[in-house]
Amino acid sequence: MIRAVLDANVFISALIRPEGPPGKILVEFVERRAFALVVSPVIIDELRRSLAEPRLGRYLRLTAQEREAWVASVESLAVSVPGKRGVRVVEADPDDDKYFAAALEGEADVIVSGDRHVLAVGRYERIRVLTPRTFVEMLG
Repeated sequence: MIRAVLDANVFISALIRPEGPPGKILVEFVERRAFALVVSPVIIDELRRSLAEPRLGRYLRLTAQEREAWVASVESLAVSVPGKRGVRVVEADPDDDKYFAAALEGEADVIVSGDRHVLAVGRYERIRVLTPRTFVEMLG
């Protein structure tokens, strides 16, 4: 089974536009269990912070309780790793190294992201970095 780390922006995009590739990824995960999702505490924290951003309020009409329930459900379905492995991969935005740390610890095959800095890496060790659209095609 494919193991994947999803960038927080993929989750946010899925909630804003569920019919797009990120939304399809979540359907593949939740309904078909087409891949194993790998998360770490820092990824979950970023997801929580991102969902609470006031600018997202015009797109997402979720209460704080609904946001927390959604994040908790994602976390409960995922494989959680510590995310503490030290790596320096994304020179342009070291904050994105957390995705590579989780991928290494969780033995993930792919990182799925819409972030240009993460995508620019392309491959790190045996981990491929894919756009949401490419990942949906891969899941086929």
